[in-house]
Amino acid sequence: MTEDSADVVVVGGGNAALVATLTAADAGARVLLLERAPAHFRGGNSRHTRNIRCAHDTGDAFTTGPYPRAELWSDLCGVGEGSRDERLAELTVRQSATAPAWMTAHGARWQPALTGTLNLARTNRFFLGGGKALLNSYYRTAERAGVAIAYDRTVTRLEFDGDTCTGVLTDDGRRIRAASVICASGGFEANLDWLGRYWGDAAKGFHVRGPSYNDGGVLRELLDAGAQHAGEERGFHAVAVDARSPKYDGGIATRIDSIPFGIVIDRDGRRFYDEGEDIWPKRYAIWGRNIARRPGQIAYALWDAKVQGAFLPPMYGTYSAPTVEELATSLGLEERTVAETVDAFNKAVDRGDAPSRPFSMAQPDGRTTAGLDPPKSNWAQRLDTPPYHAVPMRPGITFTYLGVAVTEQARVRRVDGGVFRNVFAAGEIMSGNILSTGYLAGFGMTIGTVWGRIAGTEAARHALG
Repeated sequence: MTEDSADVVVVGGGNAALVATLTAADAGARVLLLERAPAHFRGGNSRHTRNIRCAHDTGDAFTTGPYPRAELWSDLCGVGEGSRDERLAELTVRQSATAPAWMTAHGARWQPALTGTLNLARTNRFFLGGGKALLNSYYRTAERAGVAIAYDRTVTRLEFDGDTCTGVLTDDGRRIRAASVICASGGFEANLDWLGRYWGDAAKGFHVRGPSYNDGGVLRELLDAGAQHAGEERGFHAVAVDARSPKYDGGIATRIDSIPFGIVIDRDGRRFYDEGEDIWPKRYAIWGRNIARRPGQIAYALWDAKVQGAFLPPMYGTYSAPTVEELATSLGLEERTVAETVDAFNKAVDRGDAPSRPFSMAQPDGRTTAGLDPPKSNWAQRLDTPPYHAVPMRPGITFTYLGVAVTEQARVRRVDGGVFRNVFAAGEIMSGNILSTGYLAGFGMTIGTVWGRIAGTEAARHALG
């Protein structure tokens, strides 16, 4: 076995890992980054991202107005069951305000504020060229800083002596000694067997939006070594994706954005959840879980010609037909049931507040149904203008929330009440400290950036003594 050494070893190659790497290198540490993927697939889930959500007091060229810390905190508390650990969540919100300047200094470039139906122009900053371009900039910055980067390198084992990690073993027969280890290798979303422990056979119907590499191997090593876990076992960030998309690595392009502006039915042809519950960036991530709970883990988004073309188009096109019955047939659903569902919805729109309010895709418009269960709270308008459109949807898992518990210094906690002296965590592998069952668009990148900086700072401090 070949032995290597470094002040800081970073396990992972996505946003949190790169931020931790750059921060530790800035502090003077010799850093080795281990990326499981080959160079052309480097970056994990982060290469599929587009934006980051950060608090800011004023607008600028890249945001259209202020987004105070108090509002970000309120938004975070308002999704799902709110934050898991309020102390760590509040720290994340507070530190988010300093993230954009740090990112710019390390190579990030920004896109002017967007318009459209996503409603993110004020709250989120978009990366010029998307997540892949951001990561490429970070990698170039790391290379200029002298960081050693090893691709196609899978960590097979973490060796421990009590509360200290003494070695990192990789699949090419190397043992790496490091004064500090930062685990930023994502969750276990690509491990369908692990998901199956909590979801049973339903997990077989899940799609994984990111790479197949995120199988939770490093997380399992930490838990087996006595790390304390944090986060909901069944918790994940999951959205509705096109059922025709790849099983793995479909990314953001397979997401279905039409849900608020039509209706959603299950394989029995019935509605099952309020499609207009709230503005899209706060509620889009509930739909993966919603569909995961339906029979066969499949659902169908339906809309009509009035809104066709007003949101991001489905990657694989739509099923379309001149009548609702013909649309149901093309989807393999029972014609009469689907027609009855649409008719009941249309009648509830007529009885509700919708006829007296203007339809607006820019914000919640108060157009509600009446006498319908479940109701539709916003954007309720009749489906009555052919052609009718539909897409089949499956749960698209982005990342899991079950991970390791950490301190405010990003040290990994132990089940015995102590901490690992030299092991730190950042990103999705510790997101369960902050997230419960809900999600805010762009906040995963916030967690990775804030906690990558904390982990990099503290790991370098420990290593350099």
